[in-house]
Amino acid sequence: MLRGFYIVTYGLGIYNLNLVLGFITPQVDPELEEGPELPTKSDQEFKPFVRRLPEFKFWWSSIKSLWIGMAMTLFTMFDVPVFWPILLLYWLLLFTVTMKRQIKHMIKYRYLPFTTGKKKYASPGGKKEAGAAN
Repeated sequence: MLRGFYIVTYGLGIYNLNLVLGFITPQVDPELEEGPELPTKSDQEFKPFVRRLPEFKFWWSSIKSLWIGMAMTLFTMFDVPVFWPILLLYWLLLFTVTMKRQIKHMIKYRYLPFTTGKKKYASPGGKKEAGAAN
């Protein structure tokens, strides 16, 4: 709406990308083999996914960064004239390369930092029971 402040927006994008990476990365890197292992489907014991950046700190830091970014738009010294499509393309390239590396790491060590809901079990005979809810 303000038509400007592209550097502020770019900085917010980079900072929030860094927060997302901390949120989806395990606290202990499995390549170093220190500490507890990440849970896999073959494990019988439940091992929770411990994040490098806890969820509350992730959201709190994101909200603070947005408020700081909004406050920066009140001062004209942060309205640096730049050609915004270059910043956008560079950020998209940075996002793509970073997430590709992170997703490869997730696939290599077989961890998923997000839950997909409660596990559903079938009855022993494989058929639904008459009184069971869907």
